[in-house]
Amino acid sequence: MTTWAEMRAARTLYEDGGALVLDKPVGWSVMGERHDTDIVRIAADDGEKLWPAHRIDKVTSGVVLFAKALEAHGDLTRQFTKRTVEKTYLAVTGTTGLPAEGRIELPLSVGRKNRVRIAAPREAITLTDGLWSVPEDAVDTSKDVYPSTTNFTNVEENDGRTLLEVHPVTGRRHQIRVHLAWTGHAIVGDPLFEKNPTSRTGLHAHRLTFDAPDGTRQIVTAEPDDEFRALLRPRG
Repeated sequence: MTTWAEMRAARTLYEDGGALVLDKPVGWSVMGERHDTDIVRIAADDGEKLWPAHRIDKVTSGVVLFAKALEAHGDLTRQFTKRTVEKTYLAVTGTTGLPAEGRIELPLSVGRKNRVRIAAPREAITLTDGLWSVPEDAVDTSKDVYPSTTNFTNVEENDGRTLLEVHPVTGRRHQIRVHLAWTGHAIVGDPLFEKNPTSRTGLHAHRLTFDAPDGTRQIVTAEPDDEFRALLRPRG
């Protein structure tokens, strides 16, 4: 797919007068890039103005919500700020041994080269009854610190990999990717933590629940494609 018309026809999950939800392909950016895989840009080039209500990473596929009108944008973005939006991701880690359910409460900060990291030494992270956390006195407060919480359910383990259903309570940049990597369960194919990955990144925005501009509560789901599902059954 290279044109906006093709993207819209194949990837629209929900649309009303003020909102558009797309199933973003892996490798496409929501906005902010200068080439032909920038959704906001290619839409604008075709005459349609969109305002992202949130973002997912370029290496992540799945549900993205846009406002089609500026007057709808403020309300949609406030839902994310107020955490009334429910977000569900699917993640494939290159590990096993995760509990049936878990909670990661690890604060984030930004380090060198604008890289997101845990705001504490790795060795300070503890795991107790399915909760990863760090003691308060281990947190590096010399930089801005962003409290961050990620919940997950262990869905399936296969061939040394695990499929997780992930619910980010907060919505920090790279939160899921950093939380899982720093707890020893990095996502398969994640270029933040794997040099020269040989597969796509195993993170997919699966479901989004939000209040549409017409006042209805909408649940929008993007099913993962075969390329994503294949990550749980690696060859070789």
